[in-house]
Amino acid sequence: MRLTSSYRQILRELAYDTHGVITVASAREAGVPPVELRKLTARGALRRIGHGVYRMIEAPSSNLDEFAEAVALGGEEAVLADESVLAAYGLGQVNLRKIRVVTPRRVRSRLPDTVEIEQRKVPLWDSGYIEGIPAMGVESALLGSRGRIMTERLVDAARKAEQRGLLDSAAAARVIKELETS
Repeated sequence: MRLTSSYRQILRELAYDTHGVITVASAREAGVPPVELRKLTARGALRRIGHGVYRMIEAPSSNLDEFAEAVALGGEEAVLADESVLAAYGLGQVNLRKIRVVTPRRVRSRLPDTVEIEQRKVPLWDSGYIEGIPAMGVESALLGSRGRIMTERLVDAARKAEQRGLLDSAAAARVIKELETS
C-alpha cells in the first residue's frame, strides 16, 4: 500500500483551495519542486498562465477563477483592487474591461490583456480575502472606483455592501457621503 501522495495529487489538493491556481511558490511550500510543474504542464495536467503561475486543469471552475489568476500574476503581495473587488463580490453593475490588481512591487512579466497591474501599496489593515483571494477592503474599493463607474452605481453598491454585511452602517454612510460630494 502506498502512503505517500504523488506530486499531482498534492497539487490537486492545493488547487481546490486556490481556485485552481498554482504558483511556483505555493507548490514549493507544499513540497513540489518547480521542475514537476513543467513536467505536469507537458503532460496536460497544468496549463501555464504566466511567469510562475499555472492552472490545474482538474480543479473545478468558479466565477472567481479569473480574479485568482490575476492576483497570482501580480506576485506575493498583490491584491485585487477597486472595481475588480466590486465585481468579485457582485456589488452592482460593474463591466470590467480588465481585472485591476495592485502590488507594491514592479511587475515586468508579460500579462494577459485582461489584467492591469498598478504599482501601489494597500495597507495591511485595508486588505482581506474574497474566498481566499487577497483583496482590498470594500470601502477603499468603492472610493477607488470613482471616475470609472457612475456615482449612482457606486452608491447602490455601497448600500448593497451594507445589506450583505460587507460594510457597517457608519462606513456605508461615510462612503455614500463622500461619493455624493465628489
